[in-house]
Amino acid sequence: MGTITRSFANNITTSGVLLPASLTNNSIANVTAYNAAIATGNMVLISSQTASNSASISFTTGIDSTYKEYQFWFVDIHARTDEVGFSFNTSTDGGSNYNTTKTTTVFHAYHDEADTQTSLSYGTARDLAQSTDFQTILSSGTPLGNGADESMGGTLQLFNPASTTYVKHFISSCTANSAENFQIVNYVAGYMNTTSAVNAVQFKMSSGNMDGTILMYGIV
Repeated sequence: MGTITRSFANNITTSGVLLPASLTNNSIANVTAYNAAIATGNMVLISSQTASNSASISFTTGIDSTYKEYQFWFVDIHARTDEVGFSFNTSTDGGSNYNTTKTTTVFHAYHDEADTQTSLSYGTARDLAQSTDFQTILSSGTPLGNGADESMGGTLQLFNPASTTYVKHFISSCTANSAENFQIVNYVAGYMNTTSAVNAVQFKMSSGNMDGTILMYGIV
């Protein structure tokens, strides 16, 4: 016991503070909770919404100066209408209007289930050039279907939306089994050409309703 006591004492400063080296995977047993002030990760779940035959999903709160990056995760997004695209737009007035001016670039790849067709191409039909339209982030010539095996998943990263100095950059990566049984992946990047704070984001299909869950995270 004396050896254990001396070993423990060697890891305490003269002011009674435990040294970092004293805390290892084996030094604390049966811990069930940590103080709320202790950081447990780099992603903070702010909110989530689940659509059920809904026209759109909108995030109108929680997008502010708290975080420099926000991420939206798409889980089992399913179109109720066949052969459509999944898109987003942002707002500077809390969601009253989704019409920020954007310049974007898109490329995509696909591979069919029969292993007969493949492609990697620049999707010019989905680019925007100083447009206020919704940006398609999945469907570049290979649209989403409404079958149970044709849902999609992916992410959207939005950088420093609360800035009133700089434009707002974003990157999106999405994947799905398309209406024609192609495995597709879309990469989209661009910027909202505004120095006003972006404080709301809306997601919807190009036509018809949708199902699925979207989670919004703040990145520490």
